[in-house]
Amino acid sequence: MTEGVGPAPDARTAEAWRVFGTRLRQWRRRAGLTQVQVGARVGYDHTAISKLEHGTRRTPLPLARRLDGLMSADGALLAACEEAEAAGTGGTGEEAPAALPPPGPARRGPLPGEPAGAGLLAMLPPDTVLPTRLPSYGLMCPVHGRGGCTVPVLADVVALHAAFCALGPATVDAPPLDLDTVHALTALLAACLRADEERAWPGATAVVERTLHAMLRWMALPAAPYQRQLAPLAAEYAQSAGCLRLLWGRNATAMAWLDRSLGWAGLAGHVGTEVAALGDMSTLARLEGDGPSAVAYGGAIRQAAAGRYWAGAMSDLYLARGHAVRGDARQTLAHIDRAWSQLDRVGEQDETEAPWLSVASVRLRVESGAAGALRDLAAATGERRLALRAVGAARSALGLLPPGMHSARMLFLARMADAHACARDPQAAIDIAGPVLDTTEVNASTLLGQELRGLHVRLAAGHDNRPETEDFIRRLAAVVR
Repeated sequence: MTEGVGPAPDARTAEAWRVFGTRLRQWRRRAGLTQVQVGARVGYDHTAISKLEHGTRRTPLPLARRLDGLMSADGALLAACEEAEAAGTGGTGEEAPAALPPPGPARRGPLPGEPAGAGLLAMLPPDTVLPTRLPSYGLMCPVHGRGGCTVPVLADVVALHAAFCALGPATVDAPPLDLDTVHALTALLAACLRADEERAWPGATAVVERTLHAMLRWMALPAAPYQRQLAPLAAEYAQSAGCLRLLWGRNATAMAWLDRSLGWAGLAGHVGTEVAALGDMSTLARLEGDGPSAVAYGGAIRQAAAGRYWAGAMSDLYLARGHAVRGDARQTLAHIDRAWSQLDRVGEQDETEAPWLSVASVRLRVESGAAGALRDLAAATGERRLALRAVGAARSALGLLPPGMHSARMLFLARMADAHACARDPQAAIDIAGPVLDTTEVNASTLLGQELRGLHVRLAAGHDNRPETEDFIRRLAAVVR
């Protein structure tokens, strides 16, 4: 380069936006947020946030101001944006980043559209059986707790649900929220969760989200204390919607619902729902490859439920999984050991705070979480001994599964097969995963599809060229790509 001649203005601009993007990524991770969550908070799709972090899109100053406040950057991000703007454009050098298109409507999180039309009875499977009493499937009555409540019959539940969902957003003098409606909505959520677990029923999401949109309208009413009345149940519904969206591979709307759940759980003082939502958020971050955010959410569980052994065990498991995808063996194994050490201290009080533990015990969650963390660590490090430990943990988790939990069983089998593949035992992996492909319809975007995608990667990278192995790899490829 000739002395005294700097880079072309466009090149300077492009470099300035790359610097801004790097700072944005650093502040996002420091705040413990994923790209999906940042996008939900500021009204953009997460792909737009990714482009900002890579410096391929210019950030408008108003958006930079919102990002700065969201991440508590104390003006650092806004200053970086102003520096990039000041770099100027023009010249014939590298093309400057294009402007980001206008955002969608600003709100606390993008929520899926309300399912239209059909009444509840038409949305439910024909053989739906509601529980006759609460608690059921890890859900307690938000009014009476574990005391036990009678659930209305299905025909009455349908009528109560229709009346609840018919409330218009302009209603001022709303009717009182009677106990039968509360019992009906709680039992309906329990039935949806059970049906999804036993038969992987996608309609559960539609029913849950339709009810959630009605709850949003009720909780917005200024003339009645519906927020506090509905907050416990709304938090359960939002966490369930987030979990269902996660299982079906719809991560952006999953994060939006989980964010709502956290707010409502805090309003209701329901620690168990808050922990469940934070755990799902950690899973979402890990699935996006964002290890630091996965770790941050896992750590937040312990802060949300300080002094609870069950929450400490959950926190350590999510921390272990976050560290495992980063290949940090020391931290992963330390957190798994801590989860085990807290397991024996879990007592009856824990099921009062987190009734969902009665559906799948803490021990089952520790075994399955340890299996996932050890498998991820084995995949990252190539350590066969870690893969064999993952096989053992997955086998223990399968042995602890209650009857009827079909979706969890398929997920655990896929995880065990992948652990065998990491242990360089392809035949064992094929023997275990074969029945999953034979008995389950696999969608590539679901959580099960992602587990099988990892198995495909491992088998394809290290298979033994036998015809039966190559045939199974082709079968896997057909469902995960």
